[in-house]
Amino acid sequence: MRILFADKLAPLARQRLEEAGHDVIVDAALADDALVQALATHDPDALVVRSTKVRAAHLEATSRLSLVIRAGAGVNTIDLATAGRRGVFVANCPGKNAVAVAELTMGLLLALDRHLADNVVDARNGVWNKGAYSQSEGLKGRTIGILGMGGIGAEVARRARAFDMQVVAWSRSLTPAAAELLGVRWAGSPIEVARQVDVLSVHLALTADTRGLVGAELLAALPDGGIVLNTSRAEVIDEAALLAEVQAGRLRAGLDVIVAEPTGKSGTFDDPLARHPGVVFTHHIGASTQEAQDAVAAEVVRILTTYDRTGRAPNCVNLETETAATHQLVVRHLDKVGVLASVLDELRKADLNVEEMENTIFAGGAAAVARIQVAADPAHVVDAVSALPHVLHVAALPLDRRAR
Repeated sequence: MRILFADKLAPLARQRLEEAGHDVIVDAALADDALVQALATHDPDALVVRSTKVRAAHLEATSRLSLVIRAGAGVNTIDLATAGRRGVFVANCPGKNAVAVAELTMGLLLALDRHLADNVVDARNGVWNKGAYSQSEGLKGRTIGILGMGGIGAEVARRARAFDMQVVAWSRSLTPAAAELLGVRWAGSPIEVARQVDVLSVHLALTADTRGLVGAELLAALPDGGIVLNTSRAEVIDEAALLAEVQAGRLRAGLDVIVAEPTGKSGTFDDPLARHPGVVFTHHIGASTQEAQDAVAAEVVRILTTYDRTGRAPNCVNLETETAATHQLVVRHLDKVGVLASVLDELRKADLNVEEMENTIFAGGAAAVARIQVAADPAHVVDAVSALPHVLHVAALPLDRRAR
């Protein structure tokens, strides 16, 4: 395969792929129009990105591209709709950077509680202000609320408990029983979390449901002096509402993401939230530890290797979980060239679109059975298919989704 890396990744990824005989092109500076040009020029089978955004123009720049891998968890930077229309698999590397993001989350919390950033700035400027910086509450006995209990949220909970903090959590899939196993208190909604905690830590994927979820009402439910941490996606928080709370001196925030962050790897930017003294802001570096990058790189190699060998993309995020199929045509046939082509031709004549299909070979290789799922009753094609050469038996059956 020809693989284009449009972001910097741990060297082991390139090394292992080249050792396996793949053509690997690396240009970590690619973005926007430059990425369109690179895709058109190199015409790769696969594109690997980390923070680089993949838009419709990128996916349309070459017909050969069939796989995009996000070297991380979130895929909100990739145009999934266009990828789906063009038959391009999109895969990610979930959980591989969970520890790194959890470590930074706790680092932001400690930095806010102990005023570490201002301590350092004053010390470097020759200012001694021990009296002001001795005013900290500490973490022991305080309560942290976690929104999103996936891999990262669970790792944050584990570290918070090590600091003797109480943990309250909400996630769409979290049940009271699962919360008990994780050693956290279950809450029935995000606002129920906010009403119980001193610190709110956000670990949600960006979706239509989560965009702006942490808004004015939820922030108002936090106590005076509360802390908001976000190491997930900037758009999950209503930044205008958060800025208002921070400017009023009621809340503080530790952020690794911000809506106005530049798309490039370096440059300048100005944002009122990032520069506010009540905010500690880092440069979207949650996953940027060597341990995490090595784990992500290894997962990228696994995805590419599996795809090359099988045509299947592990961790694919843009496949339908359930098609429109209502029936299936079960065709037992001799395993000979052209049999399935003739079956599919009969379906074409009947205007029946194939939703899913599998063909299984019996021991010895003489016969096979094809299960072809369609979105309407195919009973009217049974006779035509049965009459085809080398077809042994045909049945049209309603699809029992409970058995899938």
